[in-house]
Amino acid sequence: MKKVKYIKSNAFTAGQSLGNPAASLFLDDENLSAEQMQTIAAEHKGFVMEVVFCNSSKVADCKLTYFSSECEVDFCGHGTIATMYSMIAASPDMLEKSEIMAETNRKGIVKVYNSIKEEDAVYISAPEPVEYPVKLANNEIEEALRLPQDSIRSDLPVRIIDAGLKTLIVPIKDYETEISVFPNEASLKEFCLGNDIDIILIFSRQTSSEDFFAHSRVFAPKFGYLEDPATGSGNSAFADYLLMEGLWDGSTASIEQGGNDRIFNTVKIKQYDGLILFGGKATVKIEGEYYI
Repeated sequence: MKKVKYIKSNAFTAGQSLGNPAASLFLDDENLSAEQMQTIAAEHKGFVMEVVFCNSSKVADCKLTYFSSECEVDFCGHGTIATMYSMIAASPDMLEKSEIMAETNRKGIVKVYNSIKEEDAVYISAPEPVEYPVKLANNEIEEALRLPQDSIRSDLPVRIIDAGLKTLIVPIKDYETEISVFPNEASLKEFCLGNDIDIILIFSRQTSSEDFFAHSRVFAPKFGYLEDPATGSGNSAFADYLLMEGLWDGSTASIEQGGNDRIFNTVKIKQYDGLILFGGKATVKIEGEYYI
């Protein structure tokens, strides 16, 4: 039996918010099969949203592979924040570097911008966005999300953008509706799988305070849970949406995320050197060794 470094941390924490939990296993040169990684991730169901397996890389500073309790995940923003923040914070050498390269198993190499000393945060470059046509009517989306009729704004489009995960982005007319909707997990999973959608992001331009640019929520039943409490890839797709619609100038902005059953989490977005970055901090909750 072998043991590896293990950290459970919450990404995108701010103030008293609980963030989004991820487990990171630091394997170095130890290679696990997809079946082994899936088994470990399945054992974490209900404890964290995703498990990140961090290996050494021949082309970057590290390699990241992501699994939920249900399946391998193409890209996990909060898992990347959690893993890279804890890795950089624990390494005096890395802490002095402004940029770190991370190879991902399915989405190529992403840049990690170290702003721990300045902002107590790290920023991740989102994968290049790809847009897909939307073939769904608004009433179909409202029914799947259990939204009241005519809740979707007519002056802004529904879009599907993949900036790590294929994200259906839905503009909601008012803040109270947006924070109070709770769909049925099983039926929404069927809807996502049937329409080749990874996650659904709904948003309102109204927020709880003027400190935030927008409010978002992300539903991810495909990966074994209804709602993701703080999302890097989804809010990266949202950032691309905002740029496309001329709603945002690319300067640093804070997105609050979550339903009315929790303290909202904070995801930062900004455009830098032509790239969309998402960022935040992570709070370590458990640190120790994991036996394989």
